[in-house]
Amino acid sequence: MRVIPAQVVYDRVIEAISQISYFLDPEVYSALATARRTEQSKLSRDVLQALLDNADVASKQQIPLCQDTGTVVVFASFGSDVFVEGSSLEEIINAAVAKSYADNYLRASIVEDPLYERVNTRNNCPAIIHFDQVPGDKISLHIAQKGGGAENMSVLSMLKPGTEEAEIVELVRQTVCGAGGKPCPPLIIGIGIGGNFETCALLAKKALFVPVEQPNRDPQYAELESKILKTVNDSNVGPQGLGGATTALAVHILTAPCHIASLPVAINLQCHSHRHAHIVI
Repeated sequence: MRVIPAQVVYDRVIEAISQISYFLDPEVYSALATARRTEQSKLSRDVLQALLDNADVASKQQIPLCQDTGTVVVFASFGSDVFVEGSSLEEIINAAVAKSYADNYLRASIVEDPLYERVNTRNNCPAIIHFDQVPGDKISLHIAQKGGGAENMSVLSMLKPGTEEAEIVELVRQTVCGAGGKPCPPLIIGIGIGGNFETCALLAKKALFVPVEQPNRDPQYAELESKILKTVNDSNVGPQGLGGATTALAVHILTAPCHIASLPVAINLQCHSHRHAHIVI
């Protein structure tokens, strides 16, 4: 059994949150720069240049990439041969979130009661944490700051089992076009297909952690990702909803087995800031 002190996990989570708050994913930066060079619309090129300039200023001056510093979402894989000494993993992550948001002057955006009081917790806690246990003696943490604008435009549909590929492509197109500039495109689009009501939503969220330039390992789903990306970019929503050929930078699909009577599909939109990190302890 491997023993990991709570302080080690705490420090690594604080480091990860600080990193993603100020530094844009290099793959996303590269994709935005490529889009800037290939865009035909002058307005779209100007918008993309502004996004690149924003990323440069954020990293140099230690200013958050976006004023909405998001809900902290963590997918935690806990090795069966590891023990965290001193506190539970949930307590450690939430303590690290509170410390990071205070020390880095990040906006606290979480309200304790969702419907009535809506009083801000003032430390951006609790984080949303999904746990699963895996073999081994390591802890793997996928960490994201998920902004409200993109999250609000996400959808889940319980489709009929006879639904064809083209209908899913159209569902994504309608979702993106209906959202317009609200989720702050260019987007990363995570899609979950299969499982059940809650599983497909988790798959869509997890799909956002797939590296931007990595296609699906299954050739059929890789082709579907390409079709969706082309369809979305042909929609002319464009950067920040102002028109152009760069509505999305990437589409990623994750799947799971499902009931013969169901075909759940979830679409989770992510803004261009795409703040995420993966740490292994």
